[in-house]
Amino acid sequence: MTSTTDLADHGGRKPATIYDVATAAGVSHQTVSRFLAGYEGIRPATRARVELALAELDYRPNMSARSLKSGRSHRIGALTHETAQVGPGRIAEGAAAAARDAGYVLDLISVDLHSPHAIDDALGQLTSHSLAGVLALVSTDEMRDAVTAARFDVPVVIERESDDAHGISESGVQALVAHLAALGHRRLLHISGPSNWSSARSRERSFRAAATALGLETEPTRYGDWSPGSGYAAIASAPLRSTAIVASNDQMALGAMLALKRQGLAVPADVSVVGVDDIPEAEYFDPPLTTVRNDFAATGRYAVEELIARIEGTPAPGPPVRLAELVARESSAPPRGA
Repeated sequence: MTSTTDLADHGGRKPATIYDVATAAGVSHQTVSRFLAGYEGIRPATRARVELALAELDYRPNMSARSLKSGRSHRIGALTHETAQVGPGRIAEGAAAAARDAGYVLDLISVDLHSPHAIDDALGQLTSHSLAGVLALVSTDEMRDAVTAARFDVPVVIERESDDAHGISESGVQALVAHLAALGHRRLLHISGPSNWSSARSRERSFRAAATALGLETEPTRYGDWSPGSGYAAIASAPLRSTAIVASNDQMALGAMLALKRQGLAVPADVSVVGVDDIPEAEYFDPPLTTVRNDFAATGRYAVEELIARIEGTPAPGPPVRLAELVARESSAPPRGA
């Protein structure tokens, strides 16, 4: 189990207390306590000194003490899986940051769905602590089924990428198809992620819808498992009749590019290749990969904000506006003869 903690890594230094903050700000510790409790009747100049001291000392509230005083937990249990994949990993990071900013502690448990008792075991770990709520970060059908069948005694939010063509990843695929069409490509191939992932299904549908709307021809979809090896196999398995490939993630795009090279085809002179996610390595592919950048962290932040609103009985925040950003690099170019 990976958990955020009440004590941050301070490079060996003892974490700051409200007494340290009070000394640095030149105020009483009672003033610091009132500030942390949200008391409004503090003079602006005093408030500014306290805020500066909190930032300089990297003060972190003691959540255990806060929970004892308030009589309720400030600990959120988060169930996730497939965190080695870009989307789930970044969503979890955004969720952890949002919980910390709101004064909560996020206990993150990665579930191994190959175990028949995975959810029960995860719940056992979570309920060893008093929880304010549970956040389920769901990517696959198996995880969705396991979570929806579980019983929770606290507020729950299930964050799952939409199974339609209107999400952030889908807008990115549409941008990629439009980009290739503008370059002059008229026939495209899509390499999809696993069919048990809702994001893979919706990206494939988005690809088909965008290609149809633009009057483009498409080959039958080839499927991978998000890995470079599966992208390689998808292209090596059958002759290519398209001038451009839209891979459902950057790793499969990388594998496809190597398969093309070993077939004697150059990217982008013979075939353009584009991906999704803009992983840090994408700009260092050979050639650098055209892709789309998704703000997955915003998904995690919003899920936590929605859960905290349920916990505290406050109005839920409006969903964030999340648009994918096209990042055009050297792996896409007009087709030969265009």
